[in-house]
This record gives sequence, structure tokens and C-alpha cells, in this order.
Amino acid sequence: MLWAEADFAGGEKRPSASGIPLLFPFPGRIRGASYLFQGRQYHLKPGDAFGNAIHGFVLDRQWRLVEQSDSRVVGEFQASRDDPSILECWPADFRIRVSYEVRGRELVSVICYENRGDGLLPCGFGTHTYFRLPLAKQSHAADTIIMAPVSEMWEADQMLPTGKRVSLSQDLPLDRGLRLGEHEFDTYFTGLKADPDGRIRTRLSDPSNGLAVIQAFDPVFSQCIAYTPPHREAICLEPYTCLPDSFRLSAEGHTTGQQILKPGEAFETSIQLEVRH
Repeated sequence: MLWAEADFAGGEKRPSASGIPLLFPFPGRIRGASYLFQGRQYHLKPGDAFGNAIHGFVLDRQWRLVEQSDSRVVGEFQASRDDPSILECWPADFRIRVSYEVRGRELVSVICYENRGDGLLPCGFGTHTYFRLPLAKQSHAADTIIMAPVSEMWEADQMLPTGKRVSLSQDLPLDRGLRLGEHEFDTYFTGLKADPDGRIRTRLSDPSNGLAVIQAFDPVFSQCIAYTPPHREAICLEPYTCLPDSFRLSAEGHTTGQQILKPGEAFETSIQLEVRH
């Protein structure tokens, strides 16, 4: 149910364009690849057409394998150990550990990140999962029904949120279910609503056969980005714990969800993917 470019496992393809890219310590973009934190200006590597930094440091660097079995794998990355150059452009050392476990028709990931430095660690986490379309070979991608329990979207300028929230328009009923059709997305949604069990769920479904892929995550993920790649063979529904460009937006007084971890402090969350038929 996941999409990847041919020969992606060879390691030569763009790491942000297949599978489940992990975005940390910042998901999305930072304007001008520069930000201010505690009175110090930090500079990052530009990564998009507008000169913004994008998607953190860990999606394109080598992780260490710390556990593996037939149904479970655990990987770990620590800035000071695996790429010390990161510490020149981020305020504190960090370690992130992610596990994946197959449980029947579920893929469960547990994400834990922690401040391993002496100063404060500003951070946010997101995933950029590419869900394969159509869900079934005999179906059509355009007929896929997209559901995400969102109520608002962020106005954007050059792929960055301006800080203005707007209500969903009548032609984007994502909270009730939207036929993909010819819709194109690279859109920041917010105002997510959890189910009675406290989990937030997005859903892709095939109306011709009832096949569905459900993504469940904790309410700490306050944003959900929808993205349709140009090839139209996949769609991304990306839960983020914070808004992109959160340093600037926080300074302007917006609630962004950016976390500030103290030395030794850790945070854990999980994301579950489930196939139903």
C-alpha cells in the first residue's frame, strides 16, 4: 500500500520522494534557510526552489540499525554521533529512535526523540508517507475517497504558511470525504478532530471494493499536510506535530505546536497504518 520509485532501495533516488520519509527536527520548510533562537541566528542548507530549508536532517542521512526480526525493525540517529556537522546549525544535540512492527494488517511505528545536549532543543516531527494509488489495480486513482478530520487550512505564500487560518471551502469536504478527481494538493490543513478513543484518523478508500487504508496518530500531531505528487501514482497525508516555519510564526505570536525539550527530556508518540477490506 506504500509507493516508492523503482530501484529506490538502491539508495540513489531522492529520499523525500518515496516510502515513509521521517522529518525531524523540523517538518516542512524554514523561510530563507535561516532562523533565530534564543538570540542567535542559525543558518541551514537551502533545499527547495525558493531557497528555504526543508524537512530536517534525518531523512537523507544514514541511520544505525539497533534491532531487527522478521516482523520488527528499530533504527536510531543521533546528531553528535552520526553527523556532528548538524550541531553547527541546530541549538542542541538530539537522538531519534523509530521502530516499525508488522501486526497482521497493521504497520505500527513508535517514535521517540530526546534532547541529548546541554541547551534547549526546539523540535517538531512529521511523516511524509506515500500511499499508493489506486488502492486496487482494477480501480482508478481519481475515484479514491480522501477523508481527513480537518476544519481549517493555512493560507500559504511560496509554500510557507502566512499565519492566517481559513475555513474549508465547500468544494473541499475532506472531513466528510472527497473524491480525489483532478484535485491537486500541497496544502496545510489544521483544526484536526480526534475520534472518541483519542486518536486522529485519516482514511483513503476505494468505493468500488471497500478497500481502505487508515492512518491513526496522536493529537500531538496538530497539522496535516496533503500532497499529490505530479506522477499521480500516490498521495501523501502527512501528520506534523508543528507548523512549518515555526520559529518565525511563534515569534509573531501564533500557536505552532513547536516543542522545546529541556536537556535529558524525551518525547514519544506513535503512528499506525491499517489496511481494511
